[in-house]
Amino acid sequence: MKAPLVLALFSLALAARAEVKLPAVISDHMVLQAGKPVTIWGWADAGEEITVEFSGQKKTTKADAKGSWQVKLDPLSPQKEAGELRIQTKIIKDVLVGEVWLGSGQSNMEMRIKDKLHGLVDNADAEIAAAKHPEIRVFVHDAPFAIYELPVPADEPAADRPGSWRVCSPQTVGDFSAMGYFFARDLLAEIKQPIGVITSSVGGTPIEAWTSRSAQEAVPELKPLLADWAKRLDGFVPDQEEKKFLTAKAAWLKVRAEALKAKQPAPKAPLPFKNLQVMKPGGLFASMIAPLMPYTIRGVIWYQGERNAAGPFTGLYGLQLKTLIADWRVRWADEFHFAYVQLPAVKGVQKLPVDLNGWGAAVRDGMRRTLSVPHTSMAITMDLRGEENGHPPNKTDYARRLSTVVLHDVYQKAIPLPTGPLLKSATVEGDKMVLTFDYATGLKARNGSLEGFAIAGEDRKFVWANAKIDGERVIVWHGKVPTPKTVCYAWSGNPKGNLVNGAGIPASPFTTD
Repeated sequence: MKAPLVLALFSLALAARAEVKLPAVISDHMVLQAGKPVTIWGWADAGEEITVEFSGQKKTTKADAKGSWQVKLDPLSPQKEAGELRIQTKIIKDVLVGEVWLGSGQSNMEMRIKDKLHGLVDNADAEIAAAKHPEIRVFVHDAPFAIYELPVPADEPAADRPGSWRVCSPQTVGDFSAMGYFFARDLLAEIKQPIGVITSSVGGTPIEAWTSRSAQEAVPELKPLLADWAKRLDGFVPDQEEKKFLTAKAAWLKVRAEALKAKQPAPKAPLPFKNLQVMKPGGLFASMIAPLMPYTIRGVIWYQGERNAAGPFTGLYGLQLKTLIADWRVRWADEFHFAYVQLPAVKGVQKLPVDLNGWGAAVRDGMRRTLSVPHTSMAITMDLRGEENGHPPNKTDYARRLSTVVLHDVYQKAIPLPTGPLLKSATVEGDKMVLTFDYATGLKARNGSLEGFAIAGEDRKFVWANAKIDGERVIVWHGKVPTPKTVCYAWSGNPKGNLVNGAGIPASPFTTD
């Protein structure tokens, strides 16, 4: 063999060995997190030496026996000027350094600015035209999908998932998560740093799909829920179930057409097909969260809970949310911040003092109680519309509530009242219950007299209560409850409560139990 040919073949072999594989999230236009050690990872031949260079730093490591490798860059300062991340012969271009947030949950986080499935956000065309913010970058998974089209998640965590970073512009923003984009825009306006949002959400999915199976199995209180899922999944074959649904739907359409023609009441439509395999415990964690680990982030923004807002296990939501937060933090090896949207008012207006089966009531209270977990924030949204539509179009308002608590809690912005009144204590004084609140400056009724409070004794027979404001306290009583035991506030799907603070932000629903 001639020497030039040998040299060429050797060079090709060397190049093939030097080629490293990177996860999709490490790619052109990415944003690296400022102020923390930054994890860069990928795959190569076992034992191969890997060199990573960025912003004057150079780190080396070797791929392990399975070919996996990982390095950590020293904490970086915010960087608006585009840089290059070099990994062996690969060059990742147009890299900024700033603040990175993971946006996850179900349809209200998934809902795009121009979304055929969930509807348009308010002023969508004007928002798109004004979206000239190249400092905002959003990582979008390939091929947006509805829950019915999503491939069945694997039981084992996936190593990667296709997607790409997109630079914010009028040409790209329409496909961005509306919540993610408006949140990023709010942060950019205040902290003047590049903002990256990694979106990973699927409409119609429960929280148990987003938490690893092993983390849930370690919580005794969740065993009944997991057992219920095992029953529901037993013998469930998505293709067969979808075929049954389509057959039933076709029959219903025929009967409906005949009924309308005869001017008779139309029958109820069959229940829609739900691919339970997509919603199974741990499934979306394995397929959509695991591939993003351990990308360095400042925190998570979470908008989910609608799927868990009714049914026999709704009272577990607070525990489920705490389990998810702990699970993700352990797997990321980072106590990152976790900010979430409390469910807004939905369904018909409250009629009973306490609607024990009220849509979302227990989920909202579980979210409130999760604030006991360090480094968490909650956006209260009871007043932001949404009762007439499960996908509120005014996502700018929702994002502003979320960004406000984050700017206060994470970025130390001087915001006197970043959120609404949160129950602090409840004490019995004679025949009255005295409630104190955090974030209670300027406590008042939004309109008219104070309402939304219910009170009960040991018998737990709730009645509408009298309530009055006394400085930063609320005193609650009823003549027929001489020995109060429990007070509930705004405990319904669409509650009557009108308690707000001086910033006009409503109090979170609660029970003193």
